[in-house]
Amino acid sequence: MELNEFLKYMESGERVYAGSEFHKYMHFLSNEAQKLTAELNGVYHTDEEKRELFSHIIGRTVDVGFGIFPPFTTDCGKNIHLGKNVFINAGCRFQDQGGIYIGSGTLIGHNVVIATLNHAFEPERRGDMFPASVRIGKNVWIGSCSVIIPGVTIGDNAIIGAGSVVTRDIPENAVAAGNPAKVKKYIDGRLKNEYKTYASEETDISN
Repeated sequence: MELNEFLKYMESGERVYAGSEFHKYMHFLSNEAQKLTAELNGVYHTDEEKRELFSHIIGRTVDVGFGIFPPFTTDCGKNIHLGKNVFINAGCRFQDQGGIYIGSGTLIGHNVVIATLNHAFEPERRGDMFPASVRIGKNVWIGSCSVIIPGVTIGDNAIIGAGSVVTRDIPENAVAAGNPAKVKKYIDGRLKNEYKTYASEETDISN
């Protein structure tokens, strides 16, 4: 199987049957990703070395503005798509078979989990999976320990509070938090000099 065939099938959202050729190729990509992330996480690397390694993980060159603090894990890698000047903080885990799209200028806080696979409901077919992409817009800030579930879209400039579980789409310019995450307010026209107001209220959005 070729990578492009696999990615096209993942994009379709069709069921991945346990033991199928697509499922086997998924394991092949996972093993490759484990080797590359072990190299990224195992020893100290300069920023340039980290960008080079991450480019190998995702199969395309990241821009000079990309930044990451290891450790980082993914069980695929080849369906991660990044804009410019994206930053990923330490401890993040990406399950990207279904596709993870992150817009330019986005900040991903510590220990964020982004998942793009759901298992089948039927107990006898629980090993089957359904891929669904996660799309994160430009200039988004995702707080530490948040979980983004399959199929979610987060709009440009949005803020996701620390520890949130994002189970539904979040509109652009929204501040959302909680489990499940709900929109608390909007930041249109208040993007400057408002951090203390947001941080002092009931939801801590720090990363």
